[in-house]
Amino acid sequence: MDQPTVGLLHPGSMGAAVAACAATNAAEVLWCEAGRSATSAARAAQFGLTPVVTLAELLDRSDIVISLCPPAAAEDLARGVARHSFAGTYVEANAISPERAERIAGLLGPAAAVVDGAVVGSPPVHGKTPTLYLSGPTAATITVEEVFAGTAVRTKVLGTKVGQASALKLSYTAFQKASRALAALATGMARQYDVDQELLEVAARRSTSYLAEPEYIAKVAARAWRWGPELEEAADTLAAAGLPPEMLRAAASTLARWHDAKDCELTLTDALDHLAEP
Repeated sequence: MDQPTVGLLHPGSMGAAVAACAATNAAEVLWCEAGRSATSAARAAQFGLTPVVTLAELLDRSDIVISLCPPAAAEDLARGVARHSFAGTYVEANAISPERAERIAGLLGPAAAVVDGAVVGSPPVHGKTPTLYLSGPTAATITVEEVFAGTAVRTKVLGTKVGQASALKLSYTAFQKASRALAALATGMARQYDVDQELLEVAARRSTSYLAEPEYIAKVAARAWRWGPELEEAADTLAAAGLPPEMLRAAASTLARWHDAKDCELTLTDALDHLAEP
């Protein structure tokens, strides 16, 4: 395919910036004005995207369509595209579950080639270089790789199965987003007792992420019998401070799955197997 035309379904801050990178190797990058706000229109113009009036026109002219929107809207958007019998490459790049990605592939196939995509990193502006992870049919992932070649959006193919990219995204999101919420709760609790500065000093002594140290999970399993009750105490303290305790209670419930691993020498595989048992 010589310089494909790319259609973007939502010109949000991530979508518009990603689509602008695609313009490097595309004949044109389109977006649909119908139902979009003045803010979206201004953002699309800022990134040099070409407006079209209707979704039908965008789909008729596009070889590749990129869906980057709030997760809740992903399937509705895909249904709208399916109604127009789109037959190009559809990049489902939203933060959705692998099961939803598979459903969307079912909605659009076999007419369209559906690529499961996941953007990890910040929008590609001001020197930022996110990675667009891809999984799905080989020919389709190659097409997507080509349109982003040499741009600030790096691509990496994970495999041929729709759902793999979504699984990676949500695995990373589970830690990154939840850990920030936990940081807010911890800081709020410490501030209630005027020890928030000391909390920062304690935290500053550690510079790496537990996500980068999976071998530590086995140690957590062996100590879960003790850590679970500690988290229940912390949850009680949050509640007393007027802060939501549910995340810590859920964490304590998670640790309870390791109740029979008290002080055991487990491998990472053993610990994860126990965690998956009801």
